Amino acid sequence: MKPKELLLKMPFARYGMHLHNNQVKRKTRKADTETFKKQFAAFSSASDPARFSVRWEDCFPILDEKTVETNFDRHYIYHTAWAARCLAETKPGKHIDISSKLYFAALCSAFVPFEFYDFRPANLQLGNLACKSADLTKLHFETNSIYSLSCMHTVEHIGLGRYGDELDPSGDLKAMAELQRVLAPGGNLFFVVPVGKPKLMFNAHRIYAHQQIVSYFNELKLVKFTLITENFADGGLLDNPPLEFTNAQDYGCGCFWFTKEKA
Repeated sequence: MKPKELLLKMPFARYGMHLHNNQVKRKTRKADTETFKKQFAAFSSASDPARFSVRWEDCFPILDEKTVETNFDRHYIYHTAWAARCLAETKPGKHIDISSKLYFAALCSAFVPFEFYDFRPANLQLGNLACKSADLTKLHFETNSIYSLSCMHTVEHIGLGRYGDELDPSGDLKAMAELQRVLAPGGNLFFVVPVGKPKLMFNAHRIYAHQQIVSYFNELKLVKFTLITENFADGGLLDNPPLEFTNAQDYGCGCFWFTKEKA
């Protein structure tokens, strides 16, 4: 076994490697600081003081954005883009989201009445958007009452204590059961979790196999599955990829579109 692989099996080794990476970043930051000082001097000497007074005490150094490409988190950019496209396709009269990324609610409320719920309610004030409180493991909604529902990159954290919630090894199962319960016949659930080789990485998140998620929502029909991999070479949204490819991921992002069939 390679030294790095051995380290990753030891408690707090990942955290230690994180600290080491920060030390490397600090060395890089020192060089960037020297470059910043030289750039400030050059910019200051070339500036017209009648327009702006260039003063050292007003500096706001940003030292880590000189990249060749615009960087982004593949999971969070692509899965919210996927869900927004689902709403554009289904055109619900109202959409309810439970604890997904807040910017998803903020943007989508521009074209659909939107309710956002979290056990840590958000003080976000926008037209067409209501932000309220809810416990995902004990939702207050009536059974079979919601026609358009989303819960994305959330359930994998439930019960791990990361966000101040109570420790509960079955917290994710309770949350999924509640989402299934409140979805109305004919309604759509847009659900996102990490997928690949099943693993619990306390206290960060869980990673699920594709078939685990499908079995947990055994009362629902899978309309479409979309995968987001960690590899930019794979492209963006991969619709209905081979199951073996999905389950071979270390940390893929699984986007499940479920519906509850009418009786």
